[in-house]
Amino acid sequence: MGTRISDRISAIAESATLAVDAKAKALKAAGRPVIGFGAGEPDFATPDYIVQAAVEAARQPRYHRYTPVAGLPELRAAVAAKTLRDSGYAVEPSQVLITNGGKQAVYNAFATLLDPGDEVLLVAPYWTTYPEAIKLAGGVPVEVQTDETTGYLADVEQLEAARTERTKVLLFVSPSNPSGAVYQAEQVEAIGAWAAEHGLWVVTDEIYEHLVYGGHRAISIATAAPSLGDRVVVLNGVAKTYAMTGWRVGWLIGPADVVKAASNLQSHATSNVSNVAQVAALAAVSGDLSAVAEMRAAFDRRRHTIVEMLSTIDGVHCPSPGGAFYAYPQVKGLLGRPLRGRTAGSSAELANLILDEVEVAVVPGEAFGTPGYLRLSYALSDADLVEGIGRIQKLVADS
Repeated sequence: MGTRISDRISAIAESATLAVDAKAKALKAAGRPVIGFGAGEPDFATPDYIVQAAVEAARQPRYHRYTPVAGLPELRAAVAAKTLRDSGYAVEPSQVLITNGGKQAVYNAFATLLDPGDEVLLVAPYWTTYPEAIKLAGGVPVEVQTDETTGYLADVEQLEAARTERTKVLLFVSPSNPSGAVYQAEQVEAIGAWAAEHGLWVVTDEIYEHLVYGGHRAISIATAAPSLGDRVVVLNGVAKTYAMTGWRVGWLIGPADVVKAASNLQSHATSNVSNVAQVAALAAVSGDLSAVAEMRAAFDRRRHTIVEMLSTIDGVHCPSPGGAFYAYPQVKGLLGRPLRGRTAGSSAELANLILDEVEVAVVPGEAFGTPGYLRLSYALSDADLVEGIGRIQKLVADS
């Protein structure tokens, strides 16, 4: 009776990536020349044809009312068609639930699948929201550690070593945030077959499916491992592909009983997603991918630049990411080493040191389950990227 906040909510950690981004923006608003590598969002504007669709929708009274919780029927159908087009996975519109961004899809999936104590295999490094959503749903995240020596990829042997009688779900992400790791087709097939053999559910987040480089391909585990049958839940959305992070439209695809249950949950949490945003998403997923190709070319150029520049820093090892828009360098060589008279004992301390000394915001690896690393988003202008990494280079070189 003495606590004001419930234990369940008190245990939730703040989103480290959003916290870093908010701090960087606050410092910039105060007049400091901060360059932020923290935000996981494209620096491009949403394509005009998508914005125009939203403007027209806002003028239509039918979109001023409640609509079905699971989403506009035409958007659910378009998402099903887009999924077949992009990954070869055939689903019915009734298997699609439109959510308020990808994060609600993540939470809905785990809240629907997990009972208290159920374990979820979670490959580290992982996106900061995953373990919090799992725990909030009553589940137990079980971390499977990877590092730069394997390209941040887990194999069947590691997953099997982490599996117990309480394991119910494997969370599979390719391309990955924060590492940019992309699994090859044979790896996806092997992991899917292993999950099917042990009767596990697979929740797969495909939000970065179109942001792959250098010959890599995003392979959907739903199609690569047909033996999984109806024990797959696919998470996706328009945020990364179409530069629509602020529009808050995601989706969950799964078997009918899961989608129905998740829809019931959403009916009490938020009801339908904003109709105007849904119409914008309809324009996005129904259109071609030309705008995406332009963004991907820019990200690829920046990918090469950031890896090359980080790799020149003594004490930093930076693998080349195959997808998404993040570099995830190992920085253990900078820990315990004086930098302008200060010494960082952890990557969290190093991130604070870099922000204080050269006004560059990065996210420490502690946020992703792997201390000793930093995540840097290269979804920022070429000029800011070069200037920001240049400041870090100088910080280290001068020390």
